[in-house]
Amino acid sequence: MVTLAVIFPPSQPPEQILAVAGAAEAAGLAELWVWEDCFSESGVATATAMLAATSRLTVSIGLLPVPLRNVALTAMEIATMARLFPGRLTAGVGHGVLDWMGQVGALVESPMTLLREYTTALSALLRGETVTARGRYVHLDEVALDWPPAVVPPLLVGGIRPRTVALAGELSDGVIVPSSPSPDEVRAAAGHFYAGRAAGQGDVVVFASAPAAGPASAIAAMVREYAAVGATRVAVKADEEDADLERFAGFLGRDVNPLL
Repeated sequence: MVTLAVIFPPSQPPEQILAVAGAAEAAGLAELWVWEDCFSESGVATATAMLAATSRLTVSIGLLPVPLRNVALTAMEIATMARLFPGRLTAGVGHGVLDWMGQVGALVESPMTLLREYTTALSALLRGETVTARGRYVHLDEVALDWPPAVVPPLLVGGIRPRTVALAGELSDGVIVPSSPSPDEVRAAAGHFYAGRAAGQGDVVVFASAPAAGPASAIAAMVREYAAVGATRVAVKADEEDADLERFAGFLGRDVNPLL
């Protein structure tokens, strides 16, 4: 069965974070997604606030831009969140928007190489391993977390191009397919993701947009269509920038979710 989630985009002010998280949980949604855009909100700070304000909701970060963040710091932050809120966190990483990475002096020559090295090291650190890496971009010398998570959160990779999606299948627990992809694009992404996996199902997460005013049946049909081509989780963003996100979260939980 597909999981329906709501997206809190970083285009919204941080002051709305707690109210939207509360509305999502009250409406019965299982999951809420955030992400980290330059130069808006921290994905880690946003997710932590939402987890602290709720008791049941899974909060998922999709995604953290790896050129912007040292892998040891990301591992420390994710591990801290996972220990505070075990079983309620999903973390995602990705290339980041290359123009933004250039603005902050973090653009790399080979984003794919960085993503591979970073995902490999981050996964190992979160599993409590001592990591030494001598990569092109990731350099660690016997690094281990003092407080690794007791419940290791799922780690996902964002992307839609075949090489990135295949890397997600090889190294992570799932792939995040952004930007309201077509069903054919999701089908192709699912194929590349599972082709890269040695074993296990994994998650195919789709980010989609929908009218904040409904109708609920149309949004439910969109979610079912994504599920039919391989999506396991569909996170929905209101396509109006000035939408009332509290109302939209409640609408997804109370009106759309029962139709799935």
